[in-house]
Amino acid sequence: MVTDQKTALNIEDEMRSSFLDYAMSVIISRALPDARDGLKPVHRRILYAMHQLRNTHQQPYKKSARVVGDVIGKYHPHGDSAVYDALVRLAQDFSMRYPLVDGQGNFGSVDGDSPAAMRYTEVRMQRLTAELLADIDKDTVDWVPNYDEKELEPSVLPTKLPNLLLNGAVGIAVGMATNIPPHNLTEVVDATIALIDDPTLEVRDLLEYVKGPDFPTGGLIIGRGGIKQAYASGRGSITVRARAEIEEDAKGREAIVVTEIPYQVNKTRLIERIASLVREKRIEGISDVQDYSDRQGMRIWIQVKRDAAGQVVLNNLYKMTDLQTTFGVNMIAILHGRPKVLDLKDALVAFIDHRRTVVTRRTKFDLHKAQERREIVEGLGVAIDAIDRVIAIIRGSANPDVAREALMSEALDGFAPFLQRCERPEQEVEAARGRPYHLNERQAKAILDMRLQRLTGLEREKIEGEYRELCAEIARLEAILADARLLMKVIRDELSEIRHTYGDPEGRNAGSGAPGSGGSRRTEIVEAEDDIEPMDLVADESMVVMLTRQGYIKRLPTEDYRVQARGGKGVKSGGGRADDDFVSAVLEAGAHAWLLMFTDTGRVFRKRVFELPQGRRDGPGKALVNFLEMRDDERVLEMVPYRDDEIDGDRYIVTVTARGYIKRTHLSEFANLRKTGLIAVNIDEDDRLIAVRFTDGKQHIMLSSAQGMVIRFDEEEVRAMGRNARGVRGMGLRDDDRVVAMSCLPAAESTETETETEEAESELQVLTICANGYGKRTPASEYRTQSRAGLGLITIKVNERNGEVVENLLVNPDDQIIVITSDGKVIRTPVDGISVLGRNTQGVRIIRMGKGERVVAVARMVDDGDKREDDDEVEARVGEISSEHAEAEDEPEAEDEPGDDDES
Repeated sequence: MVTDQKTALNIEDEMRSSFLDYAMSVIISRALPDARDGLKPVHRRILYAMHQLRNTHQQPYKKSARVVGDVIGKYHPHGDSAVYDALVRLAQDFSMRYPLVDGQGNFGSVDGDSPAAMRYTEVRMQRLTAELLADIDKDTVDWVPNYDEKELEPSVLPTKLPNLLLNGAVGIAVGMATNIPPHNLTEVVDATIALIDDPTLEVRDLLEYVKGPDFPTGGLIIGRGGIKQAYASGRGSITVRARAEIEEDAKGREAIVVTEIPYQVNKTRLIERIASLVREKRIEGISDVQDYSDRQGMRIWIQVKRDAAGQVVLNNLYKMTDLQTTFGVNMIAILHGRPKVLDLKDALVAFIDHRRTVVTRRTKFDLHKAQERREIVEGLGVAIDAIDRVIAIIRGSANPDVAREALMSEALDGFAPFLQRCERPEQEVEAARGRPYHLNERQAKAILDMRLQRLTGLEREKIEGEYRELCAEIARLEAILADARLLMKVIRDELSEIRHTYGDPEGRNAGSGAPGSGGSRRTEIVEAEDDIEPMDLVADESMVVMLTRQGYIKRLPTEDYRVQARGGKGVKSGGGRADDDFVSAVLEAGAHAWLLMFTDTGRVFRKRVFELPQGRRDGPGKALVNFLEMRDDERVLEMVPYRDDEIDGDRYIVTVTARGYIKRTHLSEFANLRKTGLIAVNIDEDDRLIAVRFTDGKQHIMLSSAQGMVIRFDEEEVRAMGRNARGVRGMGLRDDDRVVAMSCLPAAESTETETETEEAESELQVLTICANGYGKRTPASEYRTQSRAGLGLITIKVNERNGEVVENLLVNPDDQIIVITSDGKVIRTPVDGISVLGRNTQGVRIIRMGKGERVVAVARMVDDGDKREDDDEVEARVGEISSEHAEAEDEPEAEDEPGDDDES
């Protein structure tokens, strides 16, 4: 409590009152626009000061300092920098959809450059601005005293344009803020005309005309949901995205070219942000960023690395930079002296009501002026008819005042003939006939001021013609005031003229789809995406995924490996980064597929195939530790692809360890994986995970050992278990043996022995590949079904020539395989080029091996029938193979005696 001898004030009450006064001052007089003309006080004062200076689009430019001086000296009690900043914004074509000031000089840029000082720049009004100030001198708006009460300023401009929506507004007041986006003039005027024609239209109806915001910097609006919400409630969120295209040069390298950026985004900061993300390696795949923008337009050039997908890089840029932003719509404006949240219809109704008031006041003003002028013309016409008497009165008067009084007291004749010559209605002429005409003071003064040349016949005809025109104009104005429909027609016609004069010419995005719309939009509206998923921007093409022993992974299009004949040298695939690293796993999957990555410790991670780094055929790939939270002693050894639609139903993940333990787990157990991974199977300390397969629960499992043994049993013998279980015994092993491969084949596969070679070629076959590059095909029917946990049957003779078994695959004759060696060589060859031999044989050469080289991975892929351009080269290479060498390699070893394979 503050007290003295005179007053006693509660400080809380005083603070509350003072703060409310300050808040209302900021809200009403500074930060928020008026709903009628869409202008804040500072902008209104700038435009009115330029109007007073006659600084129109038809006049020469004036120094900005001159305008700023008039504004702060007469109307705006703030600093010159605040006024100049507001003036600059009115001239920036990247800030205003329809700039109101024509600037000459440096007014800043979209890069965030500061404008030149106001003593250097020059301004004048745009042609469009005249429509905001039209009829301001016809008592169309109220006037209020300025801050020192020595001048009057308009409380609002009598705008013919719905400027609140055309240019929008941004302002932060006390306790509230406004953020109104700019719009297309043609669309807004069309909606206004439609609302005039039918005031019962709702927001959903107006959306047929106003498609959405139209930003001066262009870009794309993603989805219509945010637009509808903003227009219906006055608040909403609109996603704005840069316009970018992916270009490809003659060498096949991709580049992202950005030609339009979201509204209010600083281009320089955007480029700096992209460069920062590249340096921090948060965005992979960008090698260079350049800004080639000039006067002709914007062009940001982003070079994409050869091993990266341009669409994925662009998607990451949308997520992590201002190439995509959210515009928060908050349509708050001053209406009837109070801040109010406006929906689309409210904003248009506020403008229409304002125009109704302006046109009514303008009509009354014009009517009053026309009536006054008709009165003068009428007096002149009567005086000319009685000119001799008028001249006599003037000559007989001592001074003008006496002459004026004498004329006013004189009863003149000739009013009826004047009206008759002016083609007035007969009843009006008859009413004036025989009635003396008395001049009033204004008429008497006009007669005294009349020049003698008005007495000529031609001048008399002009007076009569003017009187006729004035009578017609008065009748028109009175009709407008008497009929609300005519008043609204005047407003409608003026809006149509505005649209015709200032509507955007048709261009790239011409036509909003609204009735009568013909202007072009700068901002295109595209259908919404629920989320920005890279999958939506990546083609679901077939990919080869390669994993090295040291944990480097990459993906490449399947087409990068041309088909070669059996016995070819293969092509270089790249392997690991170190000399002792090599590819340990390879598979084929669609780019949109999920990839479950199982580690040797029994944990599992999940990624989309396209999220893996795309590499060159001879490149090393990227380390998994960069995007998987793996432990130091952990490595990924198996990858299983699956599709989203396979989660439901009977889908299982079958795992097997080197010691022969097998487990079956439903795929749904892996549907929600943490970034840190989940336990897929418990592994003993002396054991390791060696294979993972994807089944439908109705398969036969085939396990293969390094010493050439195979066991086949029904999958149903392995009951479904949880992720944390170890599993059950799948295959019995000798002391020096281990499980190296697992295959799954349909349970309905025939077990009858085929006798004819052609029939054997057409059925499902088992392809066995050994470490030294040898292998063979064997009909699957030669592997009978057994109970799990047995030793199995012999599938190939393991000796020094062949080496240990590396992989057993189920193939069809029209399949292709990829074979990868420890030196990083890759051969892609058709299966039908590999000999079909019995189980108890050694096989034939699949790939030529160098010294110390061995096969480390094999993958099956389906032939797509696409003949590449270099197939002729492959066929020529096949022809060069020595026939003697081919015969030596293809000759099978003699089979053992029957019964040697029954080692169960």
